[in-house]
Amino acid sequence: MNHIILIIVLALILVYIVSSGVKIYNRLVMLNQNIDKNFANIDVLLKQRADEIPELVKIVKKYMEYEEGLLTKVTELRTRYLNATNNDNKVKAANELNKAFAHILAVSENYPDVKANASFLSLQQRISELENHLADRRELYNDSVNLYNIGIKEFPALLLAKPMGYGKKELLQISEKEKQYDGVQF
Repeated sequence: MNHIILIIVLALILVYIVSSGVKIYNRLVMLNQNIDKNFANIDVLLKQRADEIPELVKIVKKYMEYEEGLLTKVTELRTRYLNATNNDNKVKAANELNKAFAHILAVSENYPDVKANASFLSLQQRISELENHLADRRELYNDSVNLYNIGIKEFPALLLAKPMGYGKKELLQISEKEKQYDGVQF
């Protein structure tokens, strides 16, 4: 009789361990997929913004002969973003592009002819709208990344996360300085 009770107890413990492992695995998968879904929403806007960059560079290039290096850098970062093959590389490229893009808009302040150009103003407004949409989606994405990063470090999930290749994800960032342009909050 004691032998049967021991087998039942061991079987229950085994069932508990397996079911806990399955729950942890499913939670990790859900957190990871949530990040991918939220980034896909951001990716649409980032691609739209990347598509606007060549037009912005073309308009600004007419007036900003001395800023050729900056324009080249923005173009290179745009290409790197568009050629990125995974979300982590896209996030890194987007973070760098945000900085360079904010810089080009700030530098354009030094060129009154650029600021007065109707095409530039229209493009600036379109980009501002995209940035507002990005800010909303960035918040949701970063919340998902934060939950994921916490989830892979919680015990006992960390026992499964590392062997399964779940590593820390990078936040999509924008600094307070980059959010400011001509008194307009992006």
